[in-house]
Amino acid sequence: MENGILYPVGTPIGNLEDISLRALEILRKVDLIACEDTRHTRKLLSHYDIHTSVTSFYQQNQFKKTPYLINCLENGQDIALVSKAGMPGISDPGYYLIREAVKEGIIITPIPGPAALIIALVASGISMESFVFEGFLGRSKAERKKKLNQLKKEKRTIILYEAPHRIKKILPQIREILGDRYIAVARELTKKFEEII
Repeated sequence: MENGILYPVGTPIGNLEDISLRALEILRKVDLIACEDTRHTRKLLSHYDIHTSVTSFYQQNQFKKTPYLINCLENGQDIALVSKAGMPGISDPGYYLIREAVKEGIIITPIPGPAALIIALVASGISMESFVFEGFLGRSKAERKKKLNQLKKEKRTIILYEAPHRIKKILPQIREILGDRYIAVARELTKKFEEII
């Protein structure tokens, strides 16, 4: 039996209309959708009248669920992998399934879509010639301090993710460690109350 294909599918980061026709086609035709947030994904699927089966795949179950999904792929099932928003594998557990599928010789066919880091960078007015993406800095002040100190001498544009409830705490820490730099803070990208400061 031929292996199935794993499709990491880019989904909207806010506005449900920001999805490609190809992504919709894949979400309709696969045997299963592995998703970081089933409620969020079902809302998207309902909006486009897609009835494909879904299964959860998130940080707390990724190690347990990966063997099951690899087995499905090895038994010829095609699977779409979706994040809560954006491209799977970027600051979410999707990378783990993709890595394990690659190890097993399974074909990976990414279906491009939005990525918050690129949208924020484009809207920021900050140089896009060369940049580094660091994801989330960490929950504790010590974790954030360690990562920021590692970035202290970085000359390229630095892109970070941060939870809305922690942003006020981290901005003074960024200034203290990284110094006087031009920064942009983006939130609610592609949504009604989008803001880039």
